Amino acid sequence: MTEPPIRRLGRAVAPVLPGVRVVLDLRPLQTPERAPLTATYLDALLRAYDDEALAGESFALFLRSDLDDPTGRYPGLKVVGRRLLPPTRLLGSAAMTIDPFLLRGATLGAAWHAERGGAAGAVYHAVGGGSLPIAPSLPVVVTLLDLAPWEMPGSFQGSLANRFGQRLRAQQLREASAVIVGSHAAARAARRLLHLHDDRVRIVPLAPRPAFAGTGTQRRPRRETIELRERLGLAERYLVFSGRFDARQDLNTLLKALAGLAGTGRPADLDTTVPWPPRVLLVGASPGDRASLARAAAREGIGESLAYAPALASEALAGLVRAARAVILPVLSEATGLSVIEAIACGTPVVASAVGPLPEIIGPAGLLVEPGDPDRLAVALTTIWADDDVHHRIVLAARARAKASRRSWADVARETRAVYAEVGIRRERAVVP
Repeated sequence: MTEPPIRRLGRAVAPVLPGVRVVLDLRPLQTPERAPLTATYLDALLRAYDDEALAGESFALFLRSDLDDPTGRYPGLKVVGRRLLPPTRLLGSAAMTIDPFLLRGATLGAAWHAERGGAAGAVYHAVGGGSLPIAPSLPVVVTLLDLAPWEMPGSFQGSLANRFGQRLRAQQLREASAVIVGSHAAARAARRLLHLHDDRVRIVPLAPRPAFAGTGTQRRPRRETIELRERLGLAERYLVFSGRFDARQDLNTLLKALAGLAGTGRPADLDTTVPWPPRVLLVGASPGDRASLARAAAREGIGESLAYAPALASEALAGLVRAARAVILPVLSEATGLSVIEAIACGTPVVASAVGPLPEIIGPAGLLVEPGDPDRLAVALTTIWADDDVHHRIVLAARARAKASRRSWADVARETRAVYAEVGIRRERAVVP
């Protein structure tokens, strides 16, 4: 049966429209260690908005009352109000049921007199795993960054509160005016899992952050990257794994694959100066994640195969990714593939699980393996680590893919604003170019 079409916004179909008032929950920016992908998305999007102001656009922001305000980094945004909310995350899973009611009350006044301020309308934009207001007074746009709660209900809906919270969120997603996803694969999965109306799904692909863009042909690392690599205890050849210690990651398969490689001995044709087994640098994880993964690696007898990076600025992380032998992403559930997008933008090969949008994003720029198969993952890791000819071909493919794309967060911002205008501006006031 032919799939219904999914709307993709781009330069040819995104009209130039007046700005709207955007109501945003920025609490993830205050606690990036809890939801790093959501925080990264919000920061990149707001920086793009900040770089190119839109006439009439304004923002009403929700923040946690007990934490510092991070919005000073976006001086170009016209912020008309900041609503300070109590720290509901301290309530654990119960926050999933309390937050929607709290946001309902906070949203009621957020768009007051939006048009008097020059805005053509107003929307509520929910990002990532954030809560949605009950019975919202504004059109709702949702950027869906994660499908794991519905792809893996056994891991994410174990308690009664979690089950109720995820079912409530699924219903709210079905009622949203528009749901933004980053790929055709994520759109298909969201339709299937959440029963979304086809005409409400929008595909707005993500982009690499500026620090990762512009690969060129020079791969010699900068002095700062070499010094950082040495401080982290890494040799010249290493792999980068960007992930948390949670159910989305296929960590058991990765650790077993590394243990298998350690047990089989180094390839005969591998230069003696290259370490064996492959060394993996874990980035983007909290201290608790790193401690849990270190214990799991020690149980497999491969504790020395892992290195750990603290929280890094995007420029430092991009340098490490650009100099890496490959980026690896063994996962059971993935909805965005942002770390893969950024690796390819750097011209760095990828070894990843063939799930979600990853085959669509990676193409010839990496090696794909089915999740849960440590033997095949071990073969892929050995190939990318030890076979210089294969590695070189994939590097060239990654560079070609990066050069052909040239997508930026300015594109993401423009297409997201087009969604705001589509659902937030009254039809009789819409501007047609």
